[in-house]
Formats: sequence, C-alpha cells, structure tokens
Amino acid sequence: MFGIVQPGTVKEPAAAVLEGAKPAVDLSSSGLAKARELAIAALLKLQEGENKDQWPYEGVYRVGGKIPFGYRVGGTAIVVEALVTCPGYAADKSRQEAVSRSVKFICEGRNDKEMSEKDYDAGYDVRGWGYIHGLRTLCIVKRDGAVPEGMASAVDEAAAWYCDALQKIEIPESGGWNYARPPGRTKAAPVSPFMTPSALEALFLAKSLGMSVDPAVVTRALDALERSRGRAGAVAYSGAAREAKSDAVPGAVGRMCATESVLLLAERGGADRARGAVDAFIVHWKWLDQRRAKTGTHVAPYMIAPYYFMFAHRAAAEATAMLPANEREEYQKRINELMFSVRSEDGSWNDRHFPRSAGYGTAMALLTMTMPEAKSVPKWETSK
Repeated sequence: MFGIVQPGTVKEPAAAVLEGAKPAVDLSSSGLAKARELAIAALLKLQEGENKDQWPYEGVYRVGGKIPFGYRVGGTAIVVEALVTCPGYAADKSRQEAVSRSVKFICEGRNDKEMSEKDYDAGYDVRGWGYIHGLRTLCIVKRDGAVPEGMASAVDEAAAWYCDALQKIEIPESGGWNYARPPGRTKAAPVSPFMTPSALEALFLAKSLGMSVDPAVVTRALDALERSRGRAGAVAYSGAAREAKSDAVPGAVGRMCATESVLLLAERGGADRARGAVDAFIVHWKWLDQRRAKTGTHVAPYMIAPYYFMFAHRAAAEATAMLPANEREEYQKRINELMFSVRSEDGSWNDRHFPRSAGYGTAMALLTMTMPEAKSVPKWETSK
C-alpha cells in the first residue's frame, strides 16, 4: 500500500538501519526507568529564566533578535507535559516545584504582546506553537489532577484563552494551521501537516474537558490533512499531495505518523495506514539522522530539517500506540533502539545545534519512551 513494506510483515524492521548502532543503555523496564531518571535530572538543570520558569525552544528564527515568545511558551509547555506524565510525578517534589513555576509562566504568557491573537496577521509567525502546546499542557495538568495549588482558576482561564486563540488563527477557507503563511490572516494558504495534527490533538483534549471547540474548525482541518496524503503514503510538506521529491516518503515520515494518528482518532484512518507510517519511519530513519543537530533547515534531497528528528520519534510512538495490542511492543522497541543510539552522555537528547534546545529534545524523548503507558488523546466524536 505504501510502497515500503507490506503491513504486518515486519519482524526485524530496523535491522539494516541499526547495524553498528547499539543502544546506549539497557532497554528493559529497569533500564528505561533509569533513563527516565537521567532525562528528568537533565531537564531540571536546564530550566531557565529570571524565575527559573522556562524551557525555551530555540531555532534559527528570531523576533527582534530574540527567541519568539511562542517558542518560549511552546517549549516550556512540552517539557511540563513530559515531567507531569512521566511515572512518579505524584511523589517527586522537585518536579512539582519546577512545574508549578512553569505553569504560572504558561498561564501568564498569553498576556505578552507577541502572543496577542488580535495582532496576528499570518506571515511567518510561530505564536501558534505557543497556543497549541500551552493549551495541550494545561489540559493535561487538568486531566491528570496536577494543577499546582492555588492555580485552578488561572489554569482554567488560560486554557480557555489558548483554545479560543488557536481556533481564531485557522487558515481561512482551506482549514488547518501553518506557521509559514502569506501575510494577511484572511488569505487562504496551504495547510502544514507538521503543525495541524498537534493543533487538532490539543482541541480534542480541550473538547473532552468541556471547552468550546467549533466542530467546523476541526472538520476543515481534517479535510485538509486528508488532501495532503499522497498515493504512496507520503504526506506533503505543505498543502495538497503532489509528486515532488521534497514530499517523498524519506522526508515525510514524521508528518506521516502524526497525520495518520490524528486521522485515526477522528475515524478517518486505519491501523494499516498508521502501521505503514511507522514502518516508513524505521526504514528511512537514517535520512532523519543525517540532519540531526546540523545547521540550516530544509536540505536536499528530501528537504529534511533537524527539528523533524525528535518530533518524528514521538509521532512514531504515538502511531504505534494505536496499533493492535500484539504489535505494539516490537515496534516500540525498535523506536527506542533508534532513539537511544543518539542519546547524549548526560542522558539528554538534542536534535538542534543550540544547547538550550536539549530541553525540547529530552522532553520529546521522555514522551516517546513513556508512550506505551500514557493516557491517550481522546477520539473526536463528530456527533457531539
């Protein structure tokens, strides 16, 4: 179906890729537990800011010479999600204290002028990542009973604000979201399958907690994602599927896994498509690794940017969690083997050449390795 491997036939899907790449740790249950401890310790050391309340994501893009505020909120939120959902949070006071400071930052972050939904006018604008992960993480702390003491009202108000703002910056007419659009918020633009699945999952979580989510916004975004699927299973970098090398399977594996996962949650996909996306990730992982921690962004032949690397691991783990139960363990093992082959000596991960972005990379690694035990994102029920 995907022109890669036949679904369900993979027994040793990563054999060729893993030649010479040996896991840095024991990947048994006890080995993974130790890896989680080291990753958490690395994250707590990386928390920064005047109030030690942030884990900014750092890329090449700047606003006024500074890291965009959307990256500060989004990067911080991703780390908070990883710390809260990793086993042992309820008994870990150091994590709880770090999360409390950062939840306050996420709640108050919506008031920064760079985060204003009213001032949003498209173009290249990354505040949407702050909306997505601010919303997602606040939903998770609510869902998991991890709202810091005395912050219930602030979390409710901020989550509702992020939910509303995210829906207001959807792409007109065609639906979905994209951080790289033509200037003018009323102009139609191609959808980003790198961004849109994350936005939809945040809205699915919000809806499950009683927040106001417009079904038409969700439908338009799902339709846009379906149009991005190509015949060979690849998902276009931007917009509708087309036959171009930049949209070929090796460079598309992360967005394939993310897209198939969210479509499956909306009952528009199937396990065969999710399985094919995970197979593609394993088979073509070496192309992602060639761009890991390198300078530049989209590089030929498959226009892969370094920031797809950890994103793709988490997306592959999520797609794996949606497969039939008897298939999940082997696929998760392969994903972990690949991911641990590039772990840093201190127990962290970083797919950028900016030291600060080890926060994001390590959080994504934690989310990847704990995916089998994680609470799933709720399905989207169109009748409600």
